[in-house]
Amino acid sequence: MKDLIEIRWHGRGGQGAKTAALLLADVAFGTGMYVQGFPEYGPERMGAPITAYNRLSANPIRVHSNIYEPDYVVVVDETLLDSVGVTDGLKEDGAIVINTAKPKEEIIPKLKGYQGRVYTIDARKISIEALGKYFPNSPMLAAIVKVTGVMDEEKFLESMRKSYNHKFASRPEVIEGNMKALFLALEEVH
Repeated sequence: MKDLIEIRWHGRGGQGAKTAALLLADVAFGTGMYVQGFPEYGPERMGAPITAYNRLSANPIRVHSNIYEPDYVVVVDETLLDSVGVTDGLKEDGAIVINTAKPKEEIIPKLKGYQGRVYTIDARKISIEALGKYFPNSPMLAAIVKVTGVMDEEKFLESMRKSYNHKFASRPEVIEGNMKALFLALEEVH
């Protein structure tokens, strides 16, 4: 792992981008990493564009600001490609992970000349198959773990099961659905 990995999340209010960033920080912390996970607050309403951030490191993190030159970007809602500069500052040796059912060739022209790695995943299909509803945050969380290699996948899944067991103790069907979404996403990101 690089000394410091910075991730910027783009989504819309209610899609779980902020929650996914906080979950990533939580599970990474559980593996002994130094972490930050935080949202950038703007208009707090359903459907409004939101941004969230992660910093992950094996060493103490001394910087406390938004992330302007991320190593990775996660786009939870592909409609943001037309209205938000998702590739602004994105390092060429990094990558972008986009929730879309479209082929990569249709998405690349919307990335303003970004030359780095582009990954896609159909988080809608995965979440509907696993959960019966559209909740893209679990598949997108698994996708960024896979793309970054920031932690061992088995450790990630184990940590996520513990987190879901705590959060959804009275709803085991939600736990199993989210775990299935994580497994599917780890297999299907490309």
